Amino acid sequence: MTSPLNSTHQKFLVLGRAGMDLYPDPPGIRTQDATQMTVSLGGSAANIAVALTRHGLQAALLTRVSDDAIGRFCINQLAHYGIDAQHVTPVGGEARNSLAVVESRIEDHQSVIYRNGAADFELTLTDVEQVDFDSFDAFASAGTALASEPSRSATFAAMERARAAGMPVIFDVDYRPYSWPSAAVAADVYSRASALCDIIVGNDDEFGFMAGGKHKGLAFARQLAQRQGRIVVYKMGEFGAITITPNGETRTGIFHVTALKPTGAGDAFMGGFLAGLTRDWPLHQAVLYGSAAAAIVVSKIGCAPAMPTSAELDDFMASHPGPTQIE
Repeated sequence: MTSPLNSTHQKFLVLGRAGMDLYPDPPGIRTQDATQMTVSLGGSAANIAVALTRHGLQAALLTRVSDDAIGRFCINQLAHYGIDAQHVTPVGGEARNSLAVVESRIEDHQSVIYRNGAADFELTLTDVEQVDFDSFDAFASAGTALASEPSRSATFAAMERARAAGMPVIFDVDYRPYSWPSAAVAADVYSRASALCDIIVGNDDEFGFMAGGKHKGLAFARQLAQRQGRIVVYKMGEFGAITITPNGETRTGIFHVTALKPTGAGDAFMGGFLAGLTRDWPLHQAVLYGSAAAAIVVSKIGCAPAMPTSAELDDFMASHPGPTQIE
């Protein structure tokens, strides 16, 4: 099957949130016992954009941030990682940036995420209309942007405009239950969004919730993949991933590492996977590249600062015994 994403697609528009992540320092300490923290850029869309630029691709972020010091921190960090922030719009009033306190520990891990009055949910149709979609090669969105209005309508409009511009549309399901009014609303909205996308990446829990039960998730993913030219990646954590196209399926394992935390793997996977496709690699190879990127990120502090460059990823894969074998 011809991939909808290939070496002609080097410039990405990524829609979704940017935020601030705080990590209790030193690694291993609980938040409630911390006396100091490190800080870094966060938010799934921002993390994916960072991962893309680490692989030499171009990325711009489409979102809103709070018109305060935290919003300006995000904009400064986007510049630090070489991400185009011209479509990042500050919003005043009571809107606040996403803020996460994330422990660098596996046992009894706690991530506390503040999303009340989230600034990125203030993204509007006007923000989307101001983007020249013809100046980009590919569009990617994180599903969290669909959880609330006006961001939901803006995200659907962006997907439609990307399709009209002939761009591949990539969708990271990224289901965060606390952001949605109900699971039923989320399932309906996610199903409508998936119908507009060429590449859909999610885990077994996320496909399961869209299907009405975890045991139905894989069948639902297979159903989504029936559209010609579509790729669906069904991730299963330690059990690897199943990549599904209309032409068949391929199973891949994971790269074992000593994990420091459980967060950031999905964003790293997406960046590595898309980077592999932009090099015209076979699907199997691109998925393994994403899996290796995920392994690196969970073994380091932070998400954005832990995203590997292509050289780091190549070195990791060359020195690692290899992924687990999946029957």
